[in-house]
Amino acid sequence: MSSLAPLIIILALFIGMVYFLMIRPIRQRERKHDELVDELEKGDIVITAGGVYGQVERIDEDSIILKVESGATIRVTKGGILSRPEKQR
Repeated sequence: MSSLAPLIIILALFIGMVYFLMIRPIRQRERKHDELVDELEKGDIVITAGGVYGQVERIDEDSIILKVESGATIRVTKGGILSRPEKQR
């Protein structure tokens, strides 16, 4: 049994490193994105993951309607919102 103790310790350290180096940063990024989407209001300018700038027209349960510069409206999933331009914050 004593020969298993170092192996268990190394395995526990490896699992801890994976959590802190991979899983935790992803969760923090997801939490930050969720906060960004939750704070959006009609009239906010956003940038989509495709690089399209648009103004929020309406927020639905799982999507956002954006008005782009040409006047057209597009529907984007909430996950497709990348950020808000710095000058608006």
